[in-house]
Amino acid sequence: MDRTTSAVSILLLTAFFWIGTSCSSSRKPMTMPATLPIPSFDLQGHRGCRGLLPENTIPAMLHALNLGVTTLELDVVISEDGEVVVSHEPFFNHEISRDPQGNPIALKNERTHNIYQLTYEEIKRYDVGLQPHPRFPDQQKVAVYKPRLADLIDSVEQFIQRHQLPPCWFNIETKSNPATDGIFHPAPTPFVDRLIAVIQAKQITHRTIIQSFDVRTLQYLHQQYTNVASALLIDDDDKRPLQTQLERLGFTPTIYSPYHGHVDITLVQQCHQRGMRIIPWTVNLLSRMQELKAMKVDGIISDYPNLFQALMHENKSDKPTN
Repeated sequence: MDRTTSAVSILLLTAFFWIGTSCSSSRKPMTMPATLPIPSFDLQGHRGCRGLLPENTIPAMLHALNLGVTTLELDVVISEDGEVVVSHEPFFNHEISRDPQGNPIALKNERTHNIYQLTYEEIKRYDVGLQPHPRFPDQQKVAVYKPRLADLIDSVEQFIQRHQLPPCWFNIETKSNPATDGIFHPAPTPFVDRLIAVIQAKQITHRTIIQSFDVRTLQYLHQQYTNVASALLIDDDDKRPLQTQLERLGFTPTIYSPYHGHVDITLVQQCHQRGMRIIPWTVNLLSRMQELKAMKVDGIISDYPNLFQALMHENKSDKPTN
């Protein structure tokens, strides 16, 4: 992509960012449209396309759709006024954030900018797209704020309809931890209820996956919202056997989603024997994607979904490109 084309694309994507409508936070009975099958090989854009555009923003999601992802991977937290906000941390990460005065947020202060203690109107005053990312130097910069999940879904659905793209899946992570209940986020029950209320209101339940490292979230989802697909996330330092991890969860999730470095043929076979799909995260080299695909994983999560076309066409190049 040349610089002129890239600049035009970013302007168009940024324009879509401002499209959004309000969501209902009231809990409704589960209603399920006809189920849309999960793609046979699921190409997931991590936080949209973090290597290319600011993470967890509407421009990143729309660009990922243009690159051919089948699932948008994203994270959500809860604001003080109960809005479901798209964000990887429940505070403003120093790597990507500027405060309402336009000043970069220092590492030592980032947790004082607690999203759970801010209204959404206050959250919108922070920028999360202009700060140069130390780990993604090729990421294009866009002035943008953290969107509400409802607004992101609206923008994605309108973009798909406008460009006659196939419907995409949403893989949504609940960012919670037992140690920070009531500090950075609500307990699992109100957290999941608020999230599902948005998903139901936007009528995307049949193509949504709820993922988490926090098994409490998935356990409540499994008990109360039985028709929603679930994914158990496994951290890079969690080297317990698969059976032990599943026993702790208490049920077999739709998807097992480990750090990609843990994946080998044996693990893939164990997942398939249990009726689970296995989709590893976060894979940013084409050579590793090819290795995993050869092992028969069921999908790939990547910061660089621009590599997916090469992956599906057996291209051997290893260099991420814009």
